[in-house]
Amino acid sequence: MDRKLLEAVIHRFDGGPVGLDNIAASIGEERDTIEDVIEPYLIQQGYLQRTPRGRIATLAAFRHLGVAPPASREGLFSE
Repeated sequence: MDRKLLEAVIHRFDGGPVGLDNIAASIGEERDTIEDVIEPYLIQQGYLQRTPRGRIATLAAFRHLGVAPPASREGLFSE
């Protein structure tokens, strides 16, 4: 499920920001399950960030999945 969430954020929402309800609908998972089970691990690993605008896949997530980040967002990532 972790990979499914990351792939949804990266491929369907261009890395974010994207709201929790949209993520839940796109992967067919309950919002509570995402918040309580999946997200904490991805945040601890540095693959996902919560922002006031929504969830954002980090540069580490793009690298982990072997996907190049969108050119318009490269300046937003910090090493």
